[in-house]
Amino acid sequence: MTLPLYSESQISVSEQIRLLKSDGLIIENEQKAIHLLNHISLFRFKSYLKPYRDPKTKKFKNNASFESAYSLYQFDSALRRLIYGEIEKIEVSFRTQLSLIMSEESGVYWFEKAENFKNPDKHSELLAGLHSELKRCDDEMIVDFQRKYANVFPPSWMTFEVASFGTLSKIYRLLKSGRARRKVAKFYGLSDTVMESWLHALVYVRNICAHHSRLWNRRMSINAIIPRKTHLKFINVPKDTKRVYFILSILVYFLQSVNPQNTFPTRLKDLISKFPHIDLGAMGFPIQWKDEPLWSN
Repeated sequence: MTLPLYSESQISVSEQIRLLKSDGLIIENEQKAIHLLNHISLFRFKSYLKPYRDPKTKKFKNNASFESAYSLYQFDSALRRLIYGEIEKIEVSFRTQLSLIMSEESGVYWFEKAENFKNPDKHSELLAGLHSELKRCDDEMIVDFQRKYANVFPPSWMTFEVASFGTLSKIYRLLKSGRARRKVAKFYGLSDTVMESWLHALVYVRNICAHHSRLWNRRMSINAIIPRKTHLKFINVPKDTKRVYFILSILVYFLQSVNPQNTFPTRLKDLISKFPHIDLGAMGFPIQWKDEPLWSN
């Protein structure tokens, strides 16, 4: 079957407002709504309007307002910023431990050795990606290293400072099973299979945050592994592990190692208290989530 070409034209912000009102949306301050839609595309904003639409009629529910949807948008934006800053700490910690442990096991150029990896072809792709990231770097210490030495790569602790979190996660995933890989995971109180899965989950959420995409009620396209046991506090696993609550719990789990004095749970609770209309059930939060030892301190 031949698919048709999309032929609809762009509509003005004023027309967007008219269509929203015709669907039953209450807009108390039309000038503010026009201003916001000139700076936040309606395509992006539709995700925050969706909870206020009747799933059958597609019209807006009674008392649904533009202001309520914008409040949801603000909550999601604040949530992403809060998460992004904490994932950065975990990323920096992981790149440090991966370099320290693997360099001790297999030398400072361990990442160049194909024998340390499961798949030679994937390893070659990995090195090509690392090299591209290195070429884009203008860090003075790395540029100085390249002037002094003929090595393709600086040692791992230097190279990994320019590697993305996604690349680091991929390196760990492609490592051969063995003592060194398990040792990295053990540092965080996890098995290596759970470590691999949880790193992938954090990279996925980090990218959502970095691209300012909707997160609060998103159903994740990946499913982080449920651990059989952890050496640090964790949660009673909820029924739906593809919601943001499970990812947030993984984040807090890592912070117990990375930053034991972290205030993330308190700051998240403060954020939620500022937006009491937020549907925590849509985020996967169980009713008694605050009583979980992971979240109660």
